Amino acid sequence: MLSQLERLSRELDGRYASDAELAFVIDYVRSFNLRVQTYQKLQELESTIVQQTYAKMRAIDPSIFVGKNREDLTRKCAYDLVYGLRATALAVLLNDPDALQEELLLWLQTIMRSLGKSHVCDIMYSALQDVIKQHLTPPQANLVCPLLESNRRILGPTA
Repeated sequence: MLSQLERLSRELDGRYASDAELAFVIDYVRSFNLRVQTYQKLQELESTIVQQTYAKMRAIDPSIFVGKNREDLTRKCAYDLVYGLRATALAVLLNDPDALQEELLLWLQTIMRSLGKSHVCDIMYSALQDVIKQHLTPPQANLVCPLLESNRRILGPTA
């Protein structure tokens, strides 16, 4: 939303916006209550979502939180998961996936690739989508899961 508003303000160049140019604002206003409810639900359930996502990740790959030198990466992965979930929740609230990609994904993509841990992101965001679908209503999950899938595609090994 903010990225779209910024882009629109640059494009208007002293004129009024057309109805077509304002369509995204109208869509945002219509979905505002759902976005706020979804954001608040993610905030409320963050700890549960993280714990269940971790359990799914460990079930898929028991050594997923073990680094190259056998160091425990659980805390680092927890930080990345929580940060990613919060950034995604904010993108849902603001309807601004562009800001999510610019702020989080491109930075994290560089780090994960340099550490050779892109597969962790693939598993993490796939598991996170499964957990989210268990806790959110379908309309709420439909706001969140496409962003999580985008996160998975950008950060995963095939990116």
